[in-house]
Amino acid sequence: MPVYYPIQVVVRQTGLTPHALRAWEKRCGAVRPTRSESGRRLYSDLDLRRLKLLRRITKQGHPIGNVATLPNDALENLAKQATISRDERPRGGKGSSNRERRAMVRDCLAVIDRFDSDGLNRILKRAVLEVGYTAVVRQVIAPLVQRLGGLWSEGIIQTSHEHFASGVIRAFLLDPARQYSGTPPSTALVASTLQGQLHELGVVMAAALAAERGWRVIYLGPSLPALEIASVAIKSEARVVTLSLVYPEAEPQIENQLRELRNSLPAKTPILIGGSGAESYRAVIDELHVQLVEDFGAFQVALAKIRATGEQ
Repeated sequence: MPVYYPIQVVVRQTGLTPHALRAWEKRCGAVRPTRSESGRRLYSDLDLRRLKLLRRITKQGHPIGNVATLPNDALENLAKQATISRDERPRGGKGSSNRERRAMVRDCLAVIDRFDSDGLNRILKRAVLEVGYTAVVRQVIAPLVQRLGGLWSEGIIQTSHEHFASGVIRAFLLDPARQYSGTPPSTALVASTLQGQLHELGVVMAAALAAERGWRVIYLGPSLPALEIASVAIKSEARVVTLSLVYPEAEPQIENQLRELRNSLPAKTPILIGGSGAESYRAVIDELHVQLVEDFGAFQVALAKIRATGEQ
């Protein structure tokens, strides 16, 4: 006689949240539970096995929408292939492939799932030795942060996972041992987010890349009023201010803060803005002649131009 499990048991055994489980069922058709006489959903042994496979595969980087309706034998093959690629991948130097860096992201996700801060630090430090610091920020940490955001929005990981990972990554990126010292004040850069913008990892990554290139970074943390950011920039004689805009998008209060920041800074002080929500502020960014940087490569190019202009 088949055994059926209530949703509480499935949530506990798979690690999925109830929200994610419902989304996988209704939007993706991953499983079709039966109903009890009282209308409660019940999951069979096969459902439970399938959900465990799907969770394992999505944590390895496959979007749920791409794999939700695959048969179980195809899911098992995907899971085995991921294990083989992780265990047998070559340990190269700075020429390591994109596959190697995707494997690093998967390794990071695995230790984040266990709340293993030492493990995450070990992976990131090893990655720096293998591919270099700039590549780690742009090709490992940036996609990792994006993947975490996707997993959280799908309900696959909890808010605590995202907060845990953010804390470890932030400390890693802002490690004083990697900061340049003794650089002249003319190379100062102020980094922050505007009040109400609580997601800071994007601007932390920008700050870390700037420090790696020899800028004296003044990182103020997230969610500061525009006048405070401007005041620090003026007092420190900063050459540039950099911001990240993530969420909320298209918020009038943020637009007003951008205007206030631009009007409070010297006209010669450029403002660089990036982040997943920046495009929604395109109109005010263009109005204020603020520079929108689409990725970290463009950010580094913009910094090089600003420094070159000052050295002429």
